[in-house]
Amino acid sequence: MTPRDCPFCQLAASRIWLENKYAIAFRDAFPIAEGHSLVIPRAHYASVFDARGEELAAIWRLVSEVRARLAAELQPDGFTIGVNDGAAAGQTVMHGHIHVIPRHSGDVADPRGGVRYVLPKKARYWGEP
Repeated sequence: MTPRDCPFCQLAASRIWLENKYAIAFRDAFPIAEGHSLVIPRAHYASVFDARGEELAAIWRLVSEVRARLAAELQPDGFTIGVNDGAAAGQTVMHGHIHVIPRHSGDVADPRGGVRYVLPKKARYWGEP
């Protein structure tokens, strides 16, 4: 994927919610929860981990700011913050991005294990209650 055919590189300025010198944040077009947001580097990298130094630090500072703003706005009980890094991990837009997803008690029957459920058969590491 090149910047020319990347939906994140072609993102309308009106969708940008927060930004800094190296990163932008916007609401996910297909949210799984109210407030579900994405933070991306301004530069086109397939992985956020291709960014280095000050740029990588700025991306994670923006993740922290997005989380703080969503916490104040929506008062969630928690957050799932994650990266699908590569096609094998489920990444479908090959411009690195970080999901910031507000979570509320009861939004799933049992949230234990969280991101471990990307491999459901291996998610439960605890015994039955």
